[in-house]
Amino acid sequence: MTAASPVGPPPAGRPLAAVRSWLYVPATRPDLLDKAMRGDADAVVLDLEDSVPAHRKDEARAYAAGAAARTWPKPLWIRVNQVRLPDGEADLAALAGVPVQGLRLPKCEAPQQIAAVLRHVDAPLHLLLETALGVERAYELATAAPQVALLSLGEADLGADLRVRTGAALDWARDRTVNAARAAGLAGPVQSVWTDVADLDGLTASTERARDRGFHGRSVVHPRQIAPVNAAFTPEQGEIEDARRLVDSLRRAGDAGSAAWLDEHGRLIDPAVVAQAHWVLELATGRVPAG
Repeated sequence: MTAASPVGPPPAGRPLAAVRSWLYVPATRPDLLDKAMRGDADAVVLDLEDSVPAHRKDEARAYAAGAAARTWPKPLWIRVNQVRLPDGEADLAALAGVPVQGLRLPKCEAPQQIAAVLRHVDAPLHLLLETALGVERAYELATAAPQVALLSLGEADLGADLRVRTGAALDWARDRTVNAARAAGLAGPVQSVWTDVADLDGLTASTERARDRGFHGRSVVHPRQIAPVNAAFTPEQGEIEDARRLVDSLRRAGDAGSAAWLDEHGRLIDPAVVAQAHWVLELATGRVPAG
């Protein structure tokens, strides 16, 4: 068995929990990876799975292994094929011993899949829950290993597995994933891809709903989707100013010996409200702790 690769320090830029946009790039398109690294996405995901045809899998693996060993200006993660299938096993073999920054694991359903990955590559893991069984085991998977860093739904595959006809039918799964991630001490889940690349209004509305439900960040498949996603997960100036006022008022109330008070609008302010204000300020500066 090849020794697991060490996890190196993350590159400069936003911490993992503050990443707003994750741009997928096929591992058969080196030109697009170079372009993505110069673009506005906060992180890039080199894809070995859906965007790579079967006859080019070996080529894609070789390129991904070489790319992972290079230094990039923003995070580079790799989405492998399903690890219980031959293509996924070949992906892990190709990446063993390579300083991978992070792996996305599609159709994750069992802790044994996570253990199989870590025998080859010791790196942060982003679990994609794309089946009913994966969602049912969300918390178990989120706590299966300390390398698990993020959760996401794969909504197209999950919808097909559940045989639902509308996106709203997945709201319960979205909420469950948020709860599992936070209960496990992880950052908010990353929202699934919006597949209608031409519908930017729909993307914006969907992303804002996801943000309000506890998600942070979104996977995107085209550069035109980056700006709306980044905007949705960037606090507006009014939010930032309100958050600063709340934090300052907590300091003044603490000096006066109080932990809860009414603000100038008659709203009850307590430590939970101020904790949300701190989160807004952390997002605004890009300095977000992992938990």
